[in-house]
Amino acid sequence: MKPVRFDYKRPATIDEACGLLVSDDNARILAGGQSLIPMLSMRLSRPSLLVDIAHIPELTSLVETETHIEIGAMVRQANARASAMVKVHLPLLFKALAFVGHPPTRARGTIGGSIAHADPSAEIALVAATLGAEIVYRVGGADEIFDASSFFIGPMLTLAPPAGCLTKLCFTKAPAICGTGFHEVAPRKSDYALASAAAQINAEVGLGVTGIYLGVGSVGDFPEPLDVDGLIGTSLDDAVIGDVVHAAMEAVETVEDLHASAAYRKRVATELAIRALRDARDEISKDLNQ
Repeated sequence: MKPVRFDYKRPATIDEACGLLVSDDNARILAGGQSLIPMLSMRLSRPSLLVDIAHIPELTSLVETETHIEIGAMVRQANARASAMVKVHLPLLFKALAFVGHPPTRARGTIGGSIAHADPSAEIALVAATLGAEIVYRVGGADEIFDASSFFIGPMLTLAPPAGCLTKLCFTKAPAICGTGFHEVAPRKSDYALASAAAQINAEVGLGVTGIYLGVGSVGDFPEPLDVDGLIGTSLDDAVIGDVVHAAMEAVETVEDLHASAAYRKRVATELAIRALRDARDEISKDLNQ
Protein backbone atom coordinates (compact mmCIF):
# COMPACT_ATOMS: atom_id res chain seq x y z
CA MET A 1 0.00 0.00 0.00
CA LYS A 2 0.96 3.63 -0.40
CA PRO A 3 0.36 6.39 2.16
CA VAL A 4 -2.30 9.03 1.76
CA ARG A 5 -1.16 12.34 0.25
CA PHE A 6 0.70 14.72 2.59
CA ASP A 7 2.78 17.88 2.45
CA TYR A 8 6.49 17.74 3.29
CA LYS A 9 8.65 20.41 4.95
CA ARG A 10 12.32 20.34 5.94
CA PRO A 11 12.96 23.06 8.57
CA ALA A 12 16.46 24.33 9.28
CA THR A 13 15.96 25.13 12.97
CA ILE A 14 14.08 23.75 15.97
CA ASP A 15 11.93 26.87 16.25
CA GLU A 16 10.99 26.62 12.57
CA ALA A 17 9.94 23.01 13.13
CA CYS A 18 7.84 24.04 16.13
CA GLY A 19 6.19 26.74 14.03
CA LEU A 20 5.18 24.18 11.41
CA LEU A 21 3.72 21.91 14.10
CA VAL A 22 1.66 24.79 15.50
CA SER A 23 0.35 25.64 12.03
CA ASP A 24 -1.17 22.19 11.43
CA ASP A 25 -2.85 20.07 14.10
CA ASN A 26 -2.37 16.98 11.93
CA ALA A 27 1.37 17.43 11.36
CA ARG A 28 3.80 14.67 12.32
CA ILE A 29 7.54 14.77 12.87
CA LEU A 30 9.73 12.57 10.66
CA ALA A 31 12.97 11.57 12.38
CA GLY A 32 14.63 8.28 11.41
CA GLY A 33 11.41 7.00 9.84
CA GLN A 34 11.89 3.41 10.99
CA SER A 35 8.54 3.40 12.80
CA LEU A 36 6.59 6.13 11.00
CA ILE A 37 7.20 5.04 7.40
CA PRO A 38 5.68 1.55 7.86
CA MET A 39 2.71 3.14 9.65
CA LEU A 40 2.23 5.52 6.71
CA SER A 41 2.39 2.65 4.23
CA MET A 42 -0.24 0.69 6.16
CA ARG A 43 -2.29 3.88 6.54
CA LEU A 44 -2.24 3.53 10.30
CA SER A 45 -1.02 7.13 10.36
CA ARG A 46 -2.54 9.79 8.06
CA PRO A 47 -0.74 13.11 8.62
CA SER A 48 -1.45 16.10 6.44
CA LEU A 49 2.12 17.38 6.92
CA LEU A 50 5.45 15.66 7.60
CA VAL A 51 8.07 17.83 9.30
CA ASP A 52 11.51 16.35 8.55
CA ILE A 53 13.91 17.30 11.35
CA ALA A 54 16.85 15.22 10.09
CA HIS A 55 18.82 18.28 8.93
CA ILE A 56 18.66 20.39 12.09
CA PRO A 57 22.27 20.50 13.42
CA GLU A 58 21.22 21.21 17.03
CA LEU A 59 19.55 17.81 17.25
CA THR A 60 22.52 15.66 16.25
CA SER A 61 24.95 16.34 19.10
CA LEU A 62 26.20 14.27 22.02
CA VAL A 63 27.25 16.60 24.83
CA GLU A 64 28.98 15.79 28.12
CA THR A 65 28.46 18.14 31.06
CA GLU A 66 29.82 17.77 34.58
CA THR A 67 26.87 15.63 35.67
CA HIS A 68 24.95 14.58 32.54
CA ILE A 69 25.18 13.19 29.02
CA GLU A 70 22.85 15.06 26.66
CA ILE A 71 21.80 13.10 23.58
CA GLY A 72 20.23 15.03 20.72
CA ALA A 73 16.93 13.69 19.45
CA MET A 74 18.39 12.99 15.98
CA VAL A 75 21.44 11.06 17.18
CA ARG A 76 21.33 7.74 15.32
CA GLN A 77 21.11 4.66 17.48
CA ALA A 78 24.20 3.17 15.83
CA ASN A 79 26.19 6.34 16.55
CA ALA A 80 25.13 6.31 20.19
CA ARG A 81 26.17 2.68 20.47
CA ALA A 82 29.58 3.51 18.92
CA SER A 83 30.16 6.49 21.22
CA ALA A 84 32.87 6.08 23.86
CA MET A 85 31.01 8.70 25.89
CA VAL A 86 27.90 6.50 26.05
CA LYS A 87 29.91 3.34 26.77
CA VAL A 88 31.74 4.92 29.71
CA HIS A 89 29.06 7.13 31.25
CA LEU A 90 25.81 5.38 30.23
CA PRO A 91 26.69 1.68 30.38
CA LEU A 92 23.06 0.55 30.70
CA LEU A 93 22.05 2.38 27.54
CA PHE A 94 25.12 0.98 25.80
CA LYS A 95 24.03 -2.56 26.63
CA ALA A 96 20.41 -1.99 25.66
CA LEU A 97 21.25 -0.53 22.26
CA ALA A 98 22.63 -3.90 21.15
CA PHE A 99 19.07 -5.29 21.40
CA VAL A 100 17.43 -2.54 19.32
CA GLY A 101 16.28 -3.78 15.91
CA HIS A 102 18.89 -4.78 13.33
CA PRO A 103 22.09 -2.98 12.25
CA PRO A 104 20.36 -1.36 9.22
CA THR A 105 17.50 -0.02 11.36
CA ARG A 106 19.90 1.23 14.04
CA ALA A 107 21.82 3.07 11.32
CA ARG A 108 18.67 5.06 10.49
CA GLY A 109 16.69 4.94 13.73
CA THR A 110 17.17 7.76 16.22
CA ILE A 111 17.27 7.96 20.00
CA GLY A 112 14.56 10.63 20.07
CA GLY A 113 12.40 8.81 17.55
CA SER A 114 12.25 5.73 19.75
CA ILE A 115 11.24 7.82 22.76
CA ALA A 116 8.57 9.77 20.87
CA HIS A 117 7.11 6.62 19.26
CA ALA A 118 6.72 5.10 22.75
CA ASP A 119 6.41 1.45 21.77
CA PRO A 120 5.94 -0.55 25.01
CA SER A 121 8.70 -2.93 23.90
CA ALA A 122 11.26 -0.22 23.05
CA GLU A 123 14.59 -0.79 24.78
CA ILE A 124 15.66 2.88 24.75
CA ALA A 125 12.40 3.95 26.38
CA LEU A 126 12.87 1.26 29.03
CA VAL A 127 16.34 2.53 29.93
CA ALA A 128 15.13 6.14 30.03
CA ALA A 129 12.21 5.25 32.31
CA THR A 130 14.39 3.07 34.55
CA LEU A 131 17.03 5.77 35.08
CA GLY A 132 14.58 8.70 35.20
CA ALA A 133 16.15 10.53 32.27
CA GLU A 134 14.99 14.05 31.43
CA ILE A 135 13.09 14.35 28.14
CA VAL A 136 13.27 17.87 26.74
CA TYR A 137 10.69 19.30 24.32
CA ARG A 138 10.74 22.74 22.67
CA VAL A 139 7.30 24.33 22.80
CA GLY A 140 6.62 27.88 21.64
CA GLY A 141 10.25 28.94 22.00
CA ALA A 142 10.65 27.51 25.52
CA ASP A 143 11.76 24.14 26.86
CA GLU A 144 9.50 21.74 28.74
CA ILE A 145 11.19 18.96 30.68
CA PHE A 146 9.56 15.61 31.47
CA ASP A 147 10.69 12.84 33.80
CA ALA A 148 10.97 9.67 31.70
CA SER A 149 9.76 7.54 34.61
CA SER A 150 6.27 9.06 34.23
CA PHE A 151 6.39 10.24 30.59
CA PHE A 152 4.95 7.08 29.03
CA ILE A 153 1.24 6.61 29.75
CA GLY A 154 0.09 3.98 27.25
CA PRO A 155 0.95 2.14 24.02
CA MET A 156 2.34 4.87 21.74
CA LEU A 157 1.02 7.44 24.21
CA THR A 158 3.09 9.99 26.15
CA LEU A 159 2.78 13.33 27.92
CA ALA A 160 4.44 15.06 24.96
CA PRO A 161 2.91 18.46 24.10
CA PRO A 162 0.99 18.24 20.78
CA ALA A 163 2.92 21.07 19.11
CA GLY A 164 6.26 20.32 20.74
CA CYS A 165 9.48 19.01 19.20
CA LEU A 166 11.63 16.61 21.19
CA THR A 167 15.12 18.08 21.27
CA LYS A 168 17.24 15.94 23.60
CA LEU A 169 17.47 13.38 26.39
CA CYS A 170 19.54 14.09 29.49
CA PHE A 171 20.91 11.12 31.42
CA THR A 172 22.74 11.40 34.73
CA LYS A 173 26.27 10.07 34.32
CA ALA A 174 26.91 6.73 36.01
CA PRO A 175 29.41 6.82 38.90
CA ALA A 176 32.84 5.24 38.71
CA ILE A 177 31.51 2.10 40.40
CA CYS A 178 28.42 1.01 38.55
CA GLY A 179 26.96 -2.34 37.56
CA THR A 180 24.34 -2.90 34.89
CA GLY A 181 22.23 -5.69 33.47
CA PHE A 182 19.86 -5.91 30.52
CA HIS A 183 17.87 -8.94 29.37
CA GLU A 184 14.97 -9.60 27.06
CA VAL A 185 13.11 -12.53 25.55
CA ALA A 186 11.91 -12.36 21.94
CA PRO A 187 10.68 -14.94 19.41
CA ARG A 188 13.73 -14.23 17.27
CA LYS A 189 16.78 -12.03 17.66
CA SER A 190 15.85 -8.36 17.17
CA ASP A 191 12.11 -9.10 17.14
CA TYR A 192 9.83 -7.17 19.46
CA ALA A 193 10.49 -8.44 22.97
CA LEU A 194 7.86 -10.38 24.91
CA ALA A 195 9.47 -9.22 28.14
CA SER A 196 12.54 -7.17 29.05
CA ALA A 197 14.32 -5.87 32.12
CA ALA A 198 17.00 -3.24 32.81
CA ALA A 199 18.95 -2.74 36.03
CA GLN A 200 21.66 -0.44 37.35
CA ILE A 201 23.38 -0.44 40.73
CA ASN A 202 25.49 2.55 41.80
CA ALA A 203 28.07 2.28 44.57
CA GLU A 204 30.94 4.09 46.27
CA VAL A 205 33.95 2.73 48.11
CA GLY A 206 33.33 3.03 51.84
CA LEU A 207 29.61 3.70 51.38
CA GLY A 208 28.55 0.58 49.52
CA VAL A 209 25.46 0.67 47.33
CA THR A 210 24.05 4.18 46.91
CA GLY A 211 21.31 3.60 44.35
CA ILE A 212 19.46 0.74 42.65
CA TYR A 213 17.35 1.17 39.52
CA LEU A 214 15.19 -1.51 37.92
CA GLY A 215 12.58 -1.40 35.17
CA VAL A 216 10.59 -3.83 33.05
CA GLY A 217 9.27 -3.41 29.53
CA SER A 218 7.22 -5.24 26.91
CA VAL A 219 4.86 -6.62 29.54
CA GLY A 220 2.34 -3.78 29.93
CA ASP A 221 1.19 -0.66 28.15
CA PHE A 222 4.45 1.20 28.83
CA PRO A 223 7.92 0.66 30.33
CA GLU A 224 7.67 0.70 34.10
CA PRO A 225 10.32 1.43 36.76
CA LEU A 226 10.07 -0.73 39.87
CA ASP A 227 10.65 0.27 43.49
CA VAL A 228 13.52 -1.87 44.78
CA ASP A 229 14.99 0.59 47.28
CA GLY A 230 14.50 -2.12 49.89
CA LEU A 231 17.61 -3.78 48.49
CA ILE A 232 19.86 -0.91 49.59
CA GLY A 233 21.72 -1.90 52.73
CA THR A 234 21.15 -5.63 52.22
CA SER A 235 23.60 -8.34 51.25
CA LEU A 236 22.19 -8.41 47.71
CA ASP A 237 22.31 -12.20 47.74
CA ASP A 238 20.15 -14.15 45.33
CA ALA A 239 17.41 -14.86 47.86
CA VAL A 240 17.00 -11.21 48.88
CA ILE A 241 16.99 -10.02 45.25
CA GLY A 242 14.37 -12.63 44.38
CA ASP A 243 12.09 -11.67 47.27
CA VAL A 244 12.21 -7.93 46.53
CA VAL A 245 11.68 -8.36 42.78
CA HIS A 246 8.72 -10.71 43.27
CA ALA A 247 7.14 -8.19 45.64
CA ALA A 248 7.72 -5.30 43.24
CA MET A 249 6.27 -7.23 40.31
CA GLU A 250 3.00 -7.82 42.15
CA ALA A 251 1.90 -4.27 41.27
CA VAL A 252 2.77 -4.57 37.56
CA GLU A 253 -0.18 -5.07 35.21
CA THR A 254 0.76 -7.30 32.29
CA VAL A 255 -1.06 -7.62 28.97
CA GLU A 256 -2.13 -10.63 26.95
CA ASP A 257 -2.06 -10.90 23.15
CA LEU A 258 -1.56 -13.44 20.37
CA HIS A 259 2.12 -13.79 21.26
CA ALA A 260 2.04 -14.41 25.01
CA SER A 261 -0.32 -14.59 27.97
CA ALA A 262 -0.25 -12.03 30.76
CA ALA A 263 0.84 -14.70 33.24
CA TYR A 264 3.75 -15.74 31.00
CA ARG A 265 4.90 -12.17 30.60
CA LYS A 266 4.85 -11.54 34.35
CA ARG A 267 6.72 -14.76 35.08
CA VAL A 268 9.39 -14.09 32.45
CA ALA A 269 9.77 -10.40 33.34
CA THR A 270 10.29 -11.35 36.98
CA GLU A 271 13.07 -13.78 36.09
CA LEU A 272 14.71 -11.30 33.71
CA ALA A 273 14.62 -8.58 36.38
CA ILE A 274 16.31 -10.92 38.85
CA ARG A 275 19.00 -11.79 36.29
CA ALA A 276 19.58 -8.13 35.43
CA LEU A 277 20.08 -7.23 39.10
CA ARG A 278 22.41 -10.18 39.60
CA ASP A 279 24.50 -9.06 36.63
CA ALA A 280 24.69 -5.52 38.03
CA ARG A 281 25.63 -6.83 41.48
CA ASP A 282 28.36 -9.07 40.09
CA GLU A 283 29.87 -6.20 38.11
CA ILE A 284 30.37 -4.02 41.19
CA SER A 285 31.36 -6.76 43.66
CA LYS A 286 35.03 -6.75 42.71
CA ASP A 287 35.35 -2.96 43.05
CA LEU A 288 33.60 -2.89 46.42
CA ASN A 289 35.72 -5.75 47.82
CA GLN A 290 39.07 -4.17 46.95
